[in-house]
Amino acid sequence: MFLNAIGTALPEKCYSKEDCWIAFQASDWFVRLDARSRAIAKLVLTRNNGIQERWLSVDTLDEVFAIDPDVLHRRFAAHAPALASTAGVLGLRAAGVCAAQIDAVIVTTCTGYLCPALSGYVIERLGLRNDILAFDLVGQGCAGALPNWQLSSALLAAGQCDHVLSICVEVCSAAMYLDDDPGILISACLFGDGAGAAVLSRSQMAARRRIEWKHTTSFIDPAERAALRFEHQGGMLRNILTRAVPRLAAQYAKEVLNQTLERAQLRGDQISEWIFHAGGRDVLLALEADLGLTPDALRYSREALRRFGNLSSAFVYFVLEAALRDRAPGGWWWLSSFGAGFTCHGALLAVE
Repeated sequence: MFLNAIGTALPEKCYSKEDCWIAFQASDWFVRLDARSRAIAKLVLTRNNGIQERWLSVDTLDEVFAIDPDVLHRRFAAHAPALASTAGVLGLRAAGVCAAQIDAVIVTTCTGYLCPALSGYVIERLGLRNDILAFDLVGQGCAGALPNWQLSSALLAAGQCDHVLSICVEVCSAAMYLDDDPGILISACLFGDGAGAAVLSRSQMAARRRIEWKHTTSFIDPAERAALRFEHQGGMLRNILTRAVPRLAAQYAKEVLNQTLERAQLRGDQISEWIFHAGGRDVLLALEADLGLTPDALRYSREALRRFGNLSSAFVYFVLEAALRDRAPGGWWWLSSFGAGFTCHGALLAVE
């Protein structure tokens, strides 16, 4: 399987963490939450948390504090198809592939639910063929990009497709919930909205940088399911984020990396670029410590976190796009995502 292009999309409005702190202070939630919660929100939004700004699918930040099941669902239903389709259009354009050439579309999300699913909206908006294979993957959280690519690889290897359009789209602002739980408050300060699309093909297209998917490994530990997950409360998605997340992310990322390197008969020092889902500042620090990496090794993940916040499953598209735009040196690149489950996935890319 070869990556021939990436496209990314963001909402129209960008908000700094300072904007968010001012809006929170002016909202009725500021007095509804207790003093400890207000202190936590101030700490996250006024000190260095690795995030400077986030792109959210709201016209004003006042809308974020209208926490109602119908309001949140309408936000997802309005913006998820638009973001997914915009990323898809940009990916096709960058690859020089027309809609009729796409044999399968795979759409991943965890921040809302539509039936008929998102893939149908993408097919309609992009003018994809009516006989296209369409798959919707849900419930995989921030880890979702790699399973999407794993399914794409299987379809391409089986000879069922020549080109697959892989999309991850998250409207995290449609799944933000506030209460006095510290994890809930912190997650509301970390996540942003966005979508990424990749054109994945059986062969490398002419005049494209050669990026080949070579080996992949997954690790799933249901015993740690409670550490990071969504739950439904009052008809809304509520993000459960615990202190264990950075430790678990680093632990399983190292396990998946070591398994893949052993199978490929490679060493860690042969990896030239690291394309990691960030999660948050503390997750990046844990990854550096456990994997023995310098801060520069995760520069693309750190910069994406600073500019966009945690985009859940879509995040690694933005990191990979940045590395390719920067013409990062070729060699072995490591692509990895982790999240709810607790799950972790990784893949070796051979880049020329």
